[in-house]
Amino acid sequence: MERTELNILGEFGLIERIASQSQVHNSTTIKGIGDDAAVVVADQGYQLLSTELLIEGIHFDLSYVPLKHLGYKVVVVGISDVLAMNGIPKQITVSIGLSNRFSVEAVDELYSGIFAACEDYGIELVGGDTTSSRSGLILSVSAIGTVEKEKIAYRKGAKLNDIICVTGDLGAAYLGLQILEREKQVFLDAPEAQPLLAGHEYVLQRQLKPEARLDIIKQLSDLNIAPTSMIDVSDGLASELRHLAAESGLGVRIFEEQIPIHQKTYLAATELKLGPFTAALNGGEDYELLFTIRQEDYQKIMDHTTDISFIGFMSADPSEAFLITKQNEAIPLTAQGWEKSEDA
Repeated sequence: MERTELNILGEFGLIERIASQSQVHNSTTIKGIGDDAAVVVADQGYQLLSTELLIEGIHFDLSYVPLKHLGYKVVVVGISDVLAMNGIPKQITVSIGLSNRFSVEAVDELYSGIFAACEDYGIELVGGDTTSSRSGLILSVSAIGTVEKEKIAYRKGAKLNDIICVTGDLGAAYLGLQILEREKQVFLDAPEAQPLLAGHEYVLQRQLKPEARLDIIKQLSDLNIAPTSMIDVSDGLASELRHLAAESGLGVRIFEEQIPIHQKTYLAATELKLGPFTAALNGGEDYELLFTIRQEDYQKIMDHTTDISFIGFMSADPSEAFLITKQNEAIPLTAQGWEKSEDA
């Protein structure tokens, strides 16, 4: 049998391959593989279901990630997908695979973070599974939420000239990871050296304990605004923009000067000799919300919210996905995925 290496397809190609073989026959299934969460009919509105898998050595490194922070982050990662459908998370299940190097106290510490996040976001841990692992810690979180039928936001749905919005700021999580990786290498080379983390609290927080944007979903609901399309920023702004464009059959144009980047992110990028805009476009793990709105909703957001940036618009040509620089140069946006994360 012919063998095809996974890196030939990449992450997004593999997802598309699996989705192409999946068939939906149940009338209660509205949306299967291909968006942030699956959508099924509920008694009132739709129910949203999403699962995320995090593996030690690939998604996190316990040499610098505290277990309590990891527990908190796994909940954020899970519920962010529900939020990206314009839904409200209600419950989660968490399954864990443990090697024999973990003690009961270590598991308690992990779950203290999980329960802290559940309290912060008003959700409940309702189940999961535990098993042994020969390759370190494995975490799987499934999130369950609800959304009104008329308010659900898919990756598809954007219309020509819709305004592209993003919450918060971008790139900090990636730079926080680079700081941690740098200090890990210093420690390996010189165990007596003290870590140089002062001044980088913001980017470290964004990496170790990100926040899910439940507040934005509630604000949009209060303003009676339903995004025309939406996705969360987990793989980097460029990748997520291309998802929205492809699913909606449109192009995207965003403007460099409109991309929200925190001052602390600029400082960390300067120290690391990295480009802050590259971090924002391709870094990932920000867990902010990227969405499109109708032009008539622009003023509502301007008048009532402060943590949403307007970064561009949907264009007519599906083949174009451009960043317009301050010098008015159009630079193609390229998607990332495994190819990027494996090199990071």
